[in-house]
Amino acid sequence: MERELAPLYRTARLVIRDLVESDRSAHEDLFSRPDVLRYLYDDVMDATSLAAHFERRLSRGAPAEGQWRNLAVEHEGTFIGEVGLTLVSDTHRGYEVGYVLSPLYHGLGFATEATRGIIDAAFGDLGAHRVSARLDARNEASRHLLERLGLRLEAHHLSNEYVKGEWTDELVFAVLEDEWARDR
Repeated sequence: MERELAPLYRTARLVIRDLVESDRSAHEDLFSRPDVLRYLYDDVMDATSLAAHFERRLSRGAPAEGQWRNLAVEHEGTFIGEVGLTLVSDTHRGYEVGYVLSPLYHGLGFATEATRGIIDAAFGDLGAHRVSARLDARNEASRHLLERLGLRLEAHHLSNEYVKGEWTDELVFAVLEDEWARDR
């Protein structure tokens, strides 16, 4: 059965929607900040790379295996970041989520709220069986976010990724469909 990701979600305080051309400047500002990129694979990009980065995120519909679908996170009409998901395995109905918000909005619960919204969409709209999230083990804020949402730590991979000139540890968190439904 073909499932589709809706173009718009609302949480208590946020709108999670398709990225649009008018988000370009805010997106490029967000992804040009070294503090935002600290724990991401991307490094500081030039204008051409930032434009290509944004263009790749304009996809619509449910993500194909290995492809990310990114959505804008908006608060009171202002672009404050993005959430995304990728289909890890169609056969196993596994998805992975990701999130990045402007530091101006850290500590207000917006990242937790937006990530909860995209996980709800993965289970509700896309029929996910399992949703996971991977992160740099040094990113304590992200770890706490996933723990607040009820995802469990499933793996701590030691020195498994070479990112920006250094070996880093990676944490893998996940939640199953029945666990997510039970905890809501």
